[in-house]
Amino acid sequence: MVITVPICLLLSVAGLAVHGRAEALGDARTTRAEVGLSLRVQALVHQLQRERGLTNGLLGGEERFRKPLAATRRQVDTALRGMRPERAVEDVIKRHLRRLATIRAAADRATVGTDAAARTATLTFYTAAVDALNAVDPVAATAARADRQLGDGLAALRELAAAKESVALERGLLNGVFAEGAFRGREYLAFTEARATRITALARFREVASAPRRAALKNVFGTEEAQLATTYENQAEGAADGSALRADPGVWWDAMTVLVDDLYAVQQAVGDEVRGRADRLSHDAELALGAYLVAGALMAALVAGLAAFASRSLTRPLGALAEAAHDVARHRLPATVARIQRSPQEHEEFLPPADAPDAREARALAGAAEIAEVAASLRQVEQTALHLAAQQAGLRRNTTESLANLGRRNQNLVRRQLSLITRLERQELDPDALAGLFELDHLATRMRRNAESLLVLAGQNPPRPSAASADGLEVVQSAVAEVEQYRRVRIAAVEPVRVRGHAVADVAHLLAELIENGLNFSPPTEPVEVHGWYDTEDDTYCFAVVDHGIGMSEADKERAGARFRDAGEEALLAAPTRFLGHLVVGRLAHRLGEGAQVHLFDTTGGGLSALLALPGRLLAPAQNSSATPPPARPAVSSLLNGFRAGVARAEARSTQGVSS
Repeated sequence: MVITVPICLLLSVAGLAVHGRAEALGDARTTRAEVGLSLRVQALVHQLQRERGLTNGLLGGEERFRKPLAATRRQVDTALRGMRPERAVEDVIKRHLRRLATIRAAADRATVGTDAAARTATLTFYTAAVDALNAVDPVAATAARADRQLGDGLAALRELAAAKESVALERGLLNGVFAEGAFRGREYLAFTEARATRITALARFREVASAPRRAALKNVFGTEEAQLATTYENQAEGAADGSALRADPGVWWDAMTVLVDDLYAVQQAVGDEVRGRADRLSHDAELALGAYLVAGALMAALVAGLAAFASRSLTRPLGALAEAAHDVARHRLPATVARIQRSPQEHEEFLPPADAPDAREARALAGAAEIAEVAASLRQVEQTALHLAAQQAGLRRNTTESLANLGRRNQNLVRRQLSLITRLERQELDPDALAGLFELDHLATRMRRNAESLLVLAGQNPPRPSAASADGLEVVQSAVAEVEQYRRVRIAAVEPVRVRGHAVADVAHLLAELIENGLNFSPPTEPVEVHGWYDTEDDTYCFAVVDHGIGMSEADKERAGARFRDAGEEALLAAPTRFLGHLVVGRLAHRLGEGAQVHLFDTTGGGLSALLALPGRLLAPAQNSSATPPPARPAVSSLLNGFRAGVARAEARSTQGVSS
């Protein structure tokens, strides 16, 4: 914004200057074209003036004018055809010369000695047309704006046209009078008006014309023909009372025609001067416009360079600052927070020094003072965020340690309680008291599982020691013993399998969590079934917990599967408390190692089924045993097929979720 306003103002001034030069060039070109049009109009006027004089002489009785009149009419027609494309003249021609053919035909039919009224009407027709053409002045306004000299030249051209029209009008008027031999009607008054108009126009011409043109005009009126015309004029002036005139119309016509032609020559010379001036103005305007365009282009290039330099001086430190901010937000801050959270030590060693900017921040600090302040504020924000992360990590660590400590205390107390209950059970003989001790033993077992779940969530509990492997049915029974409503659990069919000792406690704990979840979300009258089978194709052993409860929506199942796959500290902090069992299952499955997976599927007829798949490395070789679980191959096979299809669907959804 600091440089934008001056740049815009500068470009605006340059644009206005170029626009002014462009307008000047347009005016000059328009003037040049219109000067040419004016000269063509005067050529037409010259021929009409000649036709007017010859027609008036013919009407006065001079038959010898008929042949030159025919030639003059052809020249007038040629000039008229040349005027047709010009809109400025076309309307005048249509209004004032539409009766030209009628006037010509009447003149051709007239007899010798036509009355003065007919001659006056014909003279008026031609005069009105000539005056209308002389009034066409397309360059007056443009020339006044363009150049003083050009304006004076055009004024001289107009005044000379008026003087020439007066001379031509006088020639035609007296041509008829001399042919008639006397003035008739208002002819003498028209004669005196024409002479007065000529004198006035010539006086104005001398005021605005150049010295060479004034000299040329003086020469025109100094010829013998001009002197002879003056003698005839003086003779006509003396016949104001209507007395007879003894003058040769042919001599008068020839003398006045020479005068009119000489005036037309001066008029053409003035027109050439005006046209030359217009050409020079147009050329100068083209050069000026080119110069302004070049200057404007150079100015625009200079402004663009300055703007680019100024922009670069701002964008480089801003870019470095943005890069540093992105690096802090995407890499440095998350990495440092992760190290702080993983480290059991104090967090100060992970905090960067407050006065040690990196290379990107150094480039940002090299910019303007405001940018340097922003960079310093960014480092302050990073320091504050890291301190908060460190404090939060410390709080989490203290909370986790507190939970772990509380869990270990509860675990020790529950173990002592179980040992005491076991001794009392061995000593008790009363069946009712023994049943109460069994219930107490079951409550303590559940309390031990809760304490172990707390240690699992805290991430600090080792598995319960078990050196010997256990049968799959024993693992299921151990899991059932750790749930509250164990009487609703039905062990449907569990194929023989041996689970390695280090995994027995975790598998039992995991199954207990799944069974507990099925019991809580199914009607109290519906059993929860547990199945177990060996899958030879994948070398895995599967435990299935099947309930007929309310089930879960697809979205809830996907979220639960995500908790099973990623049960880290972030998931623990983000998950609602009612789903802590899912996190326990996920962490236990993670602790069992690669290949141990938990999947959820819909139960046929309603409800939810959970499948725990144990890889072959967690299975021990089978031992000879007389105790063989009752096979239920049809039911197990159908359940296996259903779960295989469900596993395929779950893996497909899991793959889509990861890719998305």
